[in-house]
Amino acid sequence: MPAARVLPRSTVFGGLLVVVAGFAVFVQYRYIPWDAPVFGLLNNQLDLRVYRAGGSRLLDGLPIYDGMVLGHMEYTYPPFSTVVMSPFALMSKNAAGWTWLALEVVALLWVVWASFRSLGHRRSGMLLLLTVATAAVASVLEPVRTTVWFGQINLFLMAALLWDLLRGPDSRLRGFAVGLTAGVKLTPAFFVVYLAVTRQWRAAATALVVGVATVVVGVLVMPRQSWMFWTDKVLDSQRVGVAGNPANQSVRGALARLLDTPHPNTALWLGCCLAAAALGLGAAFLAHRRGHELLALTLTGMTTTAVSPFSWGHHWVWFVPLLVIAIDLVLRAWTDGRRLVAVALVLVPLAVVLDAFIWKYFVPEGVGALRPFYGIGLFMNPVHPALTWFAAQPYLWAFAATAVVTIVVCLRPAGRPQVVAPAPIGVGARR
Repeated sequence: MPAARVLPRSTVFGGLLVVVAGFAVFVQYRYIPWDAPVFGLLNNQLDLRVYRAGGSRLLDGLPIYDGMVLGHMEYTYPPFSTVVMSPFALMSKNAAGWTWLALEVVALLWVVWASFRSLGHRRSGMLLLLTVATAAVASVLEPVRTTVWFGQINLFLMAALLWDLLRGPDSRLRGFAVGLTAGVKLTPAFFVVYLAVTRQWRAAATALVVGVATVVVGVLVMPRQSWMFWTDKVLDSQRVGVAGNPANQSVRGALARLLDTPHPNTALWLGCCLAAAALGLGAAFLAHRRGHELLALTLTGMTTTAVSPFSWGHHWVWFVPLLVIAIDLVLRAWTDGRRLVAVALVLVPLAVVLDAFIWKYFVPEGVGALRPFYGIGLFMNPVHPALTWFAAQPYLWAFAATAVVTIVVCLRPAGRPQVVAPAPIGVGARR
């Protein structure tokens, strides 16, 4: 087992972390006012209301996929998800909202902590402070902010997947959370492909068995509705949104905007998805082979969102572990005595933050019934026409850049071992 990495214990470093955390919280609080109608951080939670509506309909024996479940909103998740959401349907609106928010904060903190731990950092008070500061910075990333704003499930899915797959290869039931989360939302099923590509056959088999079990549970609980979902609704991506929506940060969304069509050619889309999957999974395979498991999982998560038919900006919460990896690059260079390199590498986490920052486009008079209106995320902001190629799909470019850099670095001659293999995350993990 490689030696654990120790963070700087200087007062200056600790003070810097406090300042960074404080500034990030200040930006979160003031940049888009918390009391803004609809767009205040805690003034929406639309998706949580949809989840609760689905759980409530299950408890009341009402149909879920026959029409709208809440206003103009359909329920787009697998039948098993209603079982998971049922406890929130039993709570009052306020209790459910505050419970969900608290769990999201815990999930974000845990993802950051576990990510740093997997990179070899020893448990310490300084690591805790670094975790809080990094989580605060992550809160001003559009995917995280919008996840909290909508009351979305993305942080929970990512936390469960990292908990599952950052454990050692011999961990019992490894792959369990992959199958379970796929039963709640389909996209985590893509991690089975990653497990197969990296020849983690037992984990892949476990994920498949658990995933099938969630389908069986759904069929037993609601047979007719399950049949409707798996034979019809699951194939209708238009239920999620129009492909050309600026917030659709997937390959299909990029094609729809580039070709100015709501229905990109299927063959062209599938071909581009295969290329994106080959790029992302190829990079993930190389990262896994070199011992960079967190990077491999992050690339897989980003690939999943890239090839999905519709990926809202908030699906890209994988920018959080990517930010941790970028910060770790700086810390490694600094603690190894390469101070000038560390200063230069600060540009990497800065680029991650700027790419996914909560850039806002404010319209005082509003759009329709939304007065005022905030367009959140670079892709929702007007830019110079010369920059549209990037600003319209900044997350896809970040994914491509991460994958290409990973491939280039991992294909270099290894020479002396430079990779710190991650230790298992979970009960009994030691440094």
